Amino acid sequence: MKFHINPLASDIIISIYVIATLYLRFKFESQTYTSPMLSVVMGICFIVIIWVLIKLKVLNPNWFGLLNSKK
Repeated sequence: MKFHINPLASDIIISIYVIATLYLRFKFESQTYTSPMLSVVMGICFIVIIWVLIKLKVLNPNWFGLLNSKK
C-alpha cells in the first residue's frame, strides 16, 4: 500500500516547504559566510527532495488548479 496525499494538501505542503526552505537558506546565509556554490548546492538538494516525493507519487500536486488535470 502506497502512501498518497491528495492534490490540495500536496500543493499546501509544497508551498510551505518552499517558503520554509527559502527562509532557512536566507537566514543561514546572512548569519554565516557561505560561498555562492554552497548556496546553489543547498537549493538543488531541497529541490531534489520535492522532486523525488512527486516522482514516487507521494505528493500529487495539481498546482492549485492552474494546469489541466488528467481525468
